[in-house]
Amino acid sequence: MPSAVPIAYGRSSSAPASIEGDSGILLPPNRFYDEESQRISNLIDEELRKESQRQKEARRKQVKVMLLGQAESGKSTLQKQFQIYYASKTLDRERPSWRPVVHFNIIRAVKTILDEIDYELSHPDDDDSDVESDPELNEPGPSSAGPLSSSSSSQRVKRPRQPSAAPGNAFRPSSTELETLSVLRTRLLPLVALHDSLASELSGGVSFSRGLTGVFVRAGWQGLLQSNQGGRAGKGSPGGVAGLAAKALDSSREDVQALWVHNAVRKLIQLRKLKLEESAPFFLDNVARIAEPDYLPNVDDVLNVRLQTLGVIEHSFPINLGGTMYDWRLYDVGGARGQRHAWVPYFEDATAIIFLAPISAFDQYLDEDARTNRIDDSLQLFMTICSNKLLKKAHLVLMLNKTDLLKAKLKAGIRVQKYITSYGSRPNKYDDVASYFRAHFMQVHKRKDVSNRSLYLHFTSMLDIKATQSIIVNVGEAIIRQHVAQTGLT
Repeated sequence: MPSAVPIAYGRSSSAPASIEGDSGILLPPNRFYDEESQRISNLIDEELRKESQRQKEARRKQVKVMLLGQAESGKSTLQKQFQIYYASKTLDRERPSWRPVVHFNIIRAVKTILDEIDYELSHPDDDDSDVESDPELNEPGPSSAGPLSSSSSSQRVKRPRQPSAAPGNAFRPSSTELETLSVLRTRLLPLVALHDSLASELSGGVSFSRGLTGVFVRAGWQGLLQSNQGGRAGKGSPGGVAGLAAKALDSSREDVQALWVHNAVRKLIQLRKLKLEESAPFFLDNVARIAEPDYLPNVDDVLNVRLQTLGVIEHSFPINLGGTMYDWRLYDVGGARGQRHAWVPYFEDATAIIFLAPISAFDQYLDEDARTNRIDDSLQLFMTICSNKLLKKAHLVLMLNKTDLLKAKLKAGIRVQKYITSYGSRPNKYDDVASYFRAHFMQVHKRKDVSNRSLYLHFTSMLDIKATQSIIVNVGEAIIRQHVAQTGLT
């Protein structure tokens, strides 16, 4: 009779077994696994549930605001104003990275002045007196159907050549002035020669086939710039082309000053033949300070700096309202026509839209389309935003921007009716002009807004820190309070 096989009351190496009570009954080896797996699974599910709840709560406290508008409307400057008010320490850390950008703005201005002088001297017989009578220039272009010119076929935006304040008053420097200009031009050539290479370095190598020039930045450009300079930003003199530009500007500061105050340049400005960027006079007036070897940009320098945004750049600021912290996310977008398609993916969950329209641009035209008035383009773009169904839940804020520049142009005698014929014989005064543009934008909103929402409208000058930050606080709190009401946050 075969011997009995002993039963081992232990745990095998392959599967643990357990004994129930004192019965000696060997339970299935997977029971221990089932109980332990279930316990671990429950813990994981609980953690996932808590994490999902935390993320949901964080999203409810997340306020997404898009800054929209055409190129050069003031979007990036408004973003800096938010940063100054809510995160000034981050701006302080960024100041060294703005130094080569400020230098570039001066170099670009010097290059523009010299190029315009060369052009005027090579075209001495050009006369602007026939601007209004040129039938080709008065033909309706792509903007003729815009809101400003829709009342009749004769009320259309004109595209004059560079108009002068005194038609027929030609640019004719004296022989002494020509000699001085020649000397200054020769001495400034090494500085101007750095223009393209510095722009390329600041832009991270970005270039455009259409021949566009300038500094174009994407998200993270400051970190990339510091990396390209070997981490030297903020640690003394910068390296690379930025370092060469700083040294060249230091040695050329007196020549830059002499060019800026030269009678010939003053004459070009008087005749409105010189198209400088809006911030150029500020930097040229301050070139002695900016050219110092230990120069570090101040707040006014950073606000005045001119950069062109590529794509969408996100900025995050913590905002405390009533003891609750909100994550304010600001999206600064490229405003050129070719970049506006990049806005759409951010539309669906946007909390608010802040649309900036530069009403000082009534005498300016798009770089992408020299026949389209910039005011007309702003109105058309605002119409598109108002009628976009993806944005129907977003709060809408309209900032009619650059009122300081508008006042300066009107004071200089530049007439709105010359560029926007539908303005008619209304007084060429700030209150009348501002009311006229305000009425057009409000009419677009009234007729085209997809959800009949309220429109919050402000007249702004982004370079006025005190006034702008007062608006920022009011706008920010209004947007957050409405967001709280919609999401049920308490």
